[in-house]
Amino acid sequence: MRYCARCGSEYQDSVVDCTDCPNHPPLVSAEEMRERGLPLPHELDQRRFVRAGIADDPVTAQIFADVLEEHRIPLIVRPGRSGVVDELTTGNLLPWWELLVPDTDQVRAARLLEEEKIQGRAYADEAGRAAEEEELEDERARQAPVDTAPPAL
Repeated sequence: MRYCARCGSEYQDSVVDCTDCPNHPPLVSAEEMRERGLPLPHELDQRRFVRAGIADDPVTAQIFADVLEEHRIPLIVRPGRSGVVDELTTGNLLPWWELLVPDTDQVRAARLLEEEKIQGRAYADEAGRAAEEEELEDERARQAPVDTAPPAL
């Protein structure tokens, strides 16, 4: 077999140039590919990616991706809804974003994403309480009598 050193395509020995690449570079042997430090097609990444979690919006998807990247877990973020037609007419009920990781990292990634969800909920609850307290203070300030008497001399 012969290979394109640029794109990695595999060809029969009778083919001389790569038909997939612009300018049709000449093909090389497997030994030349190894000498150049290039992988052969059958040596490429064979990991299987599976769902570790989902996100309902792109911001959450980015937060989750950052968490997984911080822990050096390879990741593919794939939109579940990618059309202009809504789910009622298409029947597409996939989550907004799927976070895919190698099957060997699935358990660890799912645990990290669940921890992030719990922290996010706690933060949202805390922010909600703070907003309620601020609203109560504003209401009390509006209801407090205002002293309009002139200062005593």
